[in-house]
Amino acid sequence: MSNTLVIKGHPLTSETSFSLKALDQFLSTYKAENPSDTITVLDVFADNVPEIDVDIASAFNAMATGTEFGNLSAEQQAKVARFGELTEQFLAADKVVIANPLWNLSMPTRLKAWIDTINVAGKTFKYTAEGPVGLAGGKKVLHIQANGGAYDGNDASSQYLNSILNFIGIDDITSVYIEGHAYEPERANEILADALAKVTSIAKEF
Repeated sequence: MSNTLVIKGHPLTSETSFSLKALDQFLSTYKAENPSDTITVLDVFADNVPEIDVDIASAFNAMATGTEFGNLSAEQQAKVARFGELTEQFLAADKVVIANPLWNLSMPTRLKAWIDTINVAGKTFKYTAEGPVGLAGGKKVLHIQANGGAYDGNDASSQYLNSILNFIGIDDITSVYIEGHAYEPERANEILADALAKVTSIAKEF
């Protein structure tokens, strides 16, 4: 039995989102293949995912110089606590599935806010004399991304996500790019069908 964390990184629904259509298809097959797994869905647009703002940044600085958590402001405590919850949620997962669109050659900012919660010194990586070492190895990650253009994983969003995952010790990454439907709208249904077939196959082995 595995603990699977699903990150929904799109504000719309599968009615209009290719990435979420693929995510739904993946989950349908995955649940059938793995009925005993625990699946947790985090919607970065609907759930509480704190961004690193003045409260969090100043709180981290204060705690680094000896300030006790209980001496932070109430707002700082709430944000830092939630930030830590998301870090621990990620660490507890055996498998992670991330679905998002490519917007302006990057990922949605709400997804970036979540990524900040999984890139934490002392939790998911550590500094050593030889350089940083990842602490989150052993996890499997599936990344589903819909791109209007065709980039084959060379876009900034995919490159950044893969870099962060590698940095924290994860190298078992499967990527599915649903791309080109803006350039060739007449092929949109074909492109989507190919992606759905691909995620169905992946779900049976993930």
